[in-house]
Amino acid sequence: MKKMTFALCFCNRGFMPGELIYEAREDMIKAVTDAGYDYIAMDAELTRYGGVETREEGLLYAKWLKEHEGMYDGVIFSMPIFADENGAITALQDAGVPILMQAYPDEIGKMDFRHRRDAYCGKFSVTDVFTQYGVPFTVMKPHVVHPLSKAFARNLRDFAAVCRVVNGMKRFNLGCIGARTTAFKTVRFDEIAMQKYGINVESFDLSEVFFKVRSMADDDEAVTAKIERLKNYSDFSLVPESNMLTLAKIGAVIDQYIAEYHLDALALRCWNEMETEMRVCPCVLLSELNDRGIAASCEIDMCSALTMRAMSLASEQPATVLDWNNNYGEDENKVILFHCGPVAQSLMTGKGTVTEHKMFAKNDPGSGWGCNEGRIRAFDTTLSNCQTRDGKIIVYASEARFTDDPIEDAFFGCGGVAEIPDLQNKLIKLARGGFKHHTSIGAGHMKEVLKEAFTTYLGYEWAEID
Repeated sequence: MKKMTFALCFCNRGFMPGELIYEAREDMIKAVTDAGYDYIAMDAELTRYGGVETREEGLLYAKWLKEHEGMYDGVIFSMPIFADENGAITALQDAGVPILMQAYPDEIGKMDFRHRRDAYCGKFSVTDVFTQYGVPFTVMKPHVVHPLSKAFARNLRDFAAVCRVVNGMKRFNLGCIGARTTAFKTVRFDEIAMQKYGINVESFDLSEVFFKVRSMADDDEAVTAKIERLKNYSDFSLVPESNMLTLAKIGAVIDQYIAEYHLDALALRCWNEMETEMRVCPCVLLSELNDRGIAASCEIDMCSALTMRAMSLASEQPATVLDWNNNYGEDENKVILFHCGPVAQSLMTGKGTVTEHKMFAKNDPGSGWGCNEGRIRAFDTTLSNCQTRDGKIIVYASEARFTDDPIEDAFFGCGGVAEIPDLQNKLIKLARGGFKHHTSIGAGHMKEVLKEAFTTYLGYEWAEID
C-alpha cells in the first residue's frame, strides 16, 4: 500500500511575526514523516515566508494544488500565527479532500509581540469563513496543539483515518450477488439513494453464479488455486471432497465478478439456494474475502457491507457482519454477537474449522458445508450500521469491546461476547430507529472518525445512540 500523503499549507498575516512560519514548516514535516506519512508542500520561496496571506498567494497555492491533484489524500492547514482568512479560503476552497485545521499554542513567557501567535483566535476566523463558503473541514481537540506533541500525533492518526474513509467511500462499487431473501425485509435498501452518495451497485443473478459454477472444469487453474488458498486459510479436514470443490468454484466465480466489475465490497445471497442446489454454505468464502480486504456481507445485507467497508478503511483491518444474537446470562451490558462464519480469521482466536451448517443439516443432511466455526478474540471494537430511508443514508456507531468470556462449545458458528456500556438503552434506540438485526464490527475504537467522515464530508445522516 502506498503511503498516505498530505498537502501542507501554511498561513501568514502581514503584521504578525512571520518568521514563525519557517519553524512551523520544519515542525510539520517532521510530525508527518515521523508518523509514517508522506507530504507535498509548495516551494517556500514562492511567497513571503512560504505562507499564504493574500488572495494572489491563495490563487497561487490553489493552482499548485490543482497541478498535484491525485497526489494527496488530505490537506493540513497549519496556523503558526493568526491567519488571513481570505488567502486561506482562496487557497483551499477547491481542495476536494478533507482539510485538517491545526493552530499553534502560545507559550507562557513568550507572549511578547515577537513570539505571540494569536492562532487560538485566528483559527475561528478561518473556520468561520470556510463555513460561510460551505467548505468542509476537520477540527480536533485540543483547539491549539503543537505539531510535535503527542496530542497532534493522535490527531494526525485520526485525520488519516478520516481521509481513508472519505476518499474510499465517496465513490466505490458494491456488488449485490443474488436477490434479497424473501423472508428478510429487514435488509431492504434503496439503490438510487446509494448512487446519490457515490455508491454504484452492480447486481448479479444467483442463477448465473450457478451456471458459471457448473460450467467450470474441476481442474480449472482458478479452482485449483482457490482450493489451495482455502485449505491454507481454514481447517477443511471435515469437508467432503465434492463440497470442497464446489466451494472453490463459487469462490472463483466471485473473484471473477470482483475483478471484472472492480468491486470494492459485496453482499451475497447465502441461503437457501446455495444449500439446496449447491450443497454448500458460503460462510467461509465471505470470511476469506473479508480477511483480504474485500468487505463481504451475507444475506444480501448491502447496508452492512457499506459500514464494513468504512470501518476497514478507517482501521486498516478487516470488519465483519454479526447478528445481535443472544443475551449473556443476566449481564445486561453483554451480548453474544454471532454469525455462521463470515468473520475474518484475523478477528478470531485462531484458525476456524469448516463444518456443516447445523441449521440446514437438521432437515437436509449434507446440504450446508462451509460454516466457519470459531470464536471472536478479545479486542476494542466499534459497532456500526446504516439504513436507507427517504433517499438518505442514516448511520450509527458506538464503541465497545469483545471480552474473553467463554461461550460453550455446543454454540455453533462464530461468536464472541461483547461488553457494551448502557446496552439496553442503545438497543431501544436501535429498535425505535428501525435498524436491522445485524451490526457490523471493526477492530478498534473509531466512532468519532466515522462520524467525522460520514457527516462532515460524505453527507450521511447520523443517528446518535450513545
